[in-house]
Amino acid sequence: MSKDKKRLVPVRRFKEFENDAAWKQQKLGEVSVVNSGRDYKHLNKGNIPVYGTGGYMLSVDKALSEKDDGIGIGRKGTINKPYILRAPFWTVDTLFYVIPTTTNLNFLYGIFQKINWQKKDESTGVPSLSKENINKTRILIPNISEQEKIGEAFCKLDKLITLHQRKLDKLKRVKSAYLTEMFPAEGEREPKRRFPGFTGAWKQRKLGDLVRYQNGVGHEGNQLDEGKYELVNLNSISIDGGLKSSGKFINTVTRTLKKNDLVMVLSDVGHGDLLGRVAIIPENNRYVLNQRVALLSTNDQTDIKFLFSYINAHQRYFKREGAGSSQLNISRGSVEKFEVLLPTIDEQKQIGRYCSNIDSLITLHQRKLDKLKKLKAAYLNEMFV
Repeated sequence: MSKDKKRLVPVRRFKEFENDAAWKQQKLGEVSVVNSGRDYKHLNKGNIPVYGTGGYMLSVDKALSEKDDGIGIGRKGTINKPYILRAPFWTVDTLFYVIPTTTNLNFLYGIFQKINWQKKDESTGVPSLSKENINKTRILIPNISEQEKIGEAFCKLDKLITLHQRKLDKLKRVKSAYLTEMFPAEGEREPKRRFPGFTGAWKQRKLGDLVRYQNGVGHEGNQLDEGKYELVNLNSISIDGGLKSSGKFINTVTRTLKKNDLVMVLSDVGHGDLLGRVAIIPENNRYVLNQRVALLSTNDQTDIKFLFSYINAHQRYFKREGAGSSQLNISRGSVEKFEVLLPTIDEQKQIGRYCSNIDSLITLHQRKLDKLKKLKAAYLNEMFV
């Protein structure tokens, strides 16, 4: 195969098309029609979905496209997140809808996802695209049979991703609902939902009486991109309380964190949604505490998994305690005076195990979803030119 032909065929190709001709170069305007969205405020309520750059908005009684499916792509604002539109539909004036003429819809959608639309931004302010810029974008396409085969494969992959996303979202909703019922509501001492065999009011304790608080120290001068011990810093704790890699390491320490140590975020930018979030250290002698993260060491009368779930379920307190302008901070005093409603140690362990099992399921589905998304990204690179 010549070098020129190699550049005009994808790295990965279905066997039945391996000996077919090279893909042909065309412009998007030659294989599709770019249409403008319009204002919908003059329309009545109905069952025709209206879409914007962020997705579905509401439903009206008329459609811009009655029968033809298309691809939505932002004209202004979010210009790099195309998605398929199923007819009938209406789009607002910040969202173009592109109707294929001589190409397979799912194949063309793959091309739209592969194009770096940010590079085609024509504004110095709010990102913007024009019809002209979309129409003149050059693409490479095979014959219609190969288009359909590729489009079908990606359609199946997208459905699988959607299925796993729905399962993940459902698990998160179940967890949220159960946590609301398994911990006492404000002003109450008993939860609505309880495991069999447990009765009686929960006791109110201050967090400072249940844990030994210790601040982290600064290691900025000794940080490495690789090393023996990983730093637990403000980037180490996710919004759901999971421990993630900070990407920062050191080689010399005086003390490492222990398995089942609880670590808490003390500083956060923006809205402070991470303030007070805690994560559990999974193993001994691997992690080191950095500044603006606190260590909360528990005693034998407090179950670590219970306390982890309880604190993360009561984030409003820590957000209210946040002080600062651009960066919000919580103090040791705020942490230690946080009031915890505590059942017996046996009930704590039951609740802790249950919450831990749901978290494990959520993590499993998240990993599957991430793997599918990475697979799709790899195939987009390999199956399109």
